[in-house]
Amino acid sequence: MICLPASAITSLRAQEIQVRAVIDTIHVLIGDQFNLRLELDQAKNMNIGFPQIGDTLSGGIEVISRSPLDTFELDKEEQIKVIQNLTITSFDTGRQVVPSFRFDLTTDKLKQTIETRPVEFFVHIMPIDTTKGPVDIKKPYGAPVTLKEVSPYILGIMLIGALVFFLFYYLHRRKQNRPVFGKFARPKEPPHVTALRTLDRIKEQKLWQQNQVKTYYSEVSDTLRIYIQDRFGIQAMEYTTEETMSAIQRNKGLIPDKSCNDLKGILSLADLVKFAKYEPSQDDHNLTLMNAYFFVNDTKPEENKVIQQAPDDSEGEEVDLK
Repeated sequence: MICLPASAITSLRAQEIQVRAVIDTIHVLIGDQFNLRLELDQAKNMNIGFPQIGDTLSGGIEVISRSPLDTFELDKEEQIKVIQNLTITSFDTGRQVVPSFRFDLTTDKLKQTIETRPVEFFVHIMPIDTTKGPVDIKKPYGAPVTLKEVSPYILGIMLIGALVFFLFYYLHRRKQNRPVFGKFARPKEPPHVTALRTLDRIKEQKLWQQNQVKTYYSEVSDTLRIYIQDRFGIQAMEYTTEETMSAIQRNKGLIPDKSCNDLKGILSLADLVKFAKYEPSQDDHNLTLMNAYFFVNDTKPEENKVIQQAPDDSEGEEVDLK
């Protein structure tokens, strides 16, 4: 093996090779990290091995990290540059020397070693003013809190609050034996609206014209009973006609006398048809439905009262409910 400095190589092949060790600075503070760069200029067809670097370069110089080898093409024909960066530091004060790095050139007949020149730097300690004597340790700097720093805590609190609310909501709904995600109930429409719509449906069905007289009177009487129950709170669906009229009469002024008489006539006639197989006339059919309309319109809340025409038989003609 031949060991020669790079500047002393006289062969043509050696003149194509240059190796360097370069540091960023020669004055550093103890423990500071700085860069040491190894450079190799060579021809493309040469086989040159980079030095194997351990964790230390000498007794007081430590290697923190090593970069991969980077290769660049030079302006010169068939020339390349290979670079490796080392991060180094030292905890010994005073003059420190980076030793030479050896690059191995291997040819068919012999093996040469090319070395970089040693590099020195100086490690200093922090200057201390001994005239002031001992001083307190400087307190930590209080940096302002940013939204980015507190946003995770805010989101966490919101999430915990949502979970606690859902837990109480779940237990409350379960205690009431109700579904957790039940649908919102639609507001119930006024009783008179339901009753008038039902009477319209009965009118359109033409039940008594189809010889379904019993069904016709049952539906008319049930419509009025449901209306009374929802409008006045009287359990008309569970009461007999006599019990229903007695409950109304006990509340004087609840229903006008004429409306009360019309109601009694409708319910009594319906009872005869349903239970005594009574067969009313066609006039009774028309009058029953007409009085049912009048009863609902006369007893609904005042703010909802409007003039609504019932089936007209003022001229004595049969009311056609077709």
